Amino acid sequence: MFTLPVLAALAVAAVVTSFISGIFGMAGGMLLIGLLLFLLPVPVAMVFHGVIQIAANGSRSWLWRHHINWKVVLQFGAGTACALLIFSFFSFVPPKSLILLMVGATPFVALSVPQRFAPNIERHGQAFLAGMLGGAIQLVAGVTGPLLDIFYVRSGMTRQVNVATKSAAMVLGHISKVAYFGLLIASPAGRDLEQWLVMAFAAACAVLGTTLSRRMLDSMSDKQFYWWTRRIILALGAVYIGQGVWQMATQ
Repeated sequence: MFTLPVLAALAVAAVVTSFISGIFGMAGGMLLIGLLLFLLPVPVAMVFHGVIQIAANGSRSWLWRHHINWKVVLQFGAGTACALLIFSFFSFVPPKSLILLMVGATPFVALSVPQRFAPNIERHGQAFLAGMLGGAIQLVAGVTGPLLDIFYVRSGMTRQVNVATKSAAMVLGHISKVAYFGLLIASPAGRDLEQWLVMAFAAACAVLGTTLSRRMLDSMSDKQFYWWTRRIILALGAVYIGQGVWQMATQ
């Protein structure tokens, strides 16, 4: 499965996507999962994605550890756990095309409302709400995308606090994903030592990409950071809408 071209593609993808996420705290994960789903079976791709993202987000959190807003992280974690608990009692799963359309439309709606009504991760209870929504979307569609980013883009945090806090919160989500999909590949093939060695290799590449991004983030101003962040969120939203429309048309 893991030929030299595949290993090279994984290495490049892990470095580049972690570098992008290290600057903006977003976008890299979405690009990475697309490549992994192309190269690997879905359960294996999900575990690889989770491990790489844990390494990338974990190293990013450590890099900016003094900037983490732990109140937000803990509330987000509580919301994610609550979503998992609630969804364990239901078997209803909305069509993935509908979820993609909803997630894609969210940033356009959120960025169009007045500042006083806009989602803000630092406002009372909104970190918990973000955790619940993110956990729910992760369960029914496997993506969170710009849905969570809209809670950060108008927060007023410095760019370091934004990236550090979001990274620490996302570690929790990726841990749950690895645990869930890890059970699906709990077979002789899923326990293959080669897979775990390759995951460790890809995780190391992700840490490298995150480390390289630090100078770029330092060189930006908060104004530049949020200018680019808003446009990236809208671009990702458009991609999700396109995917949702395509799935609806091909079903």
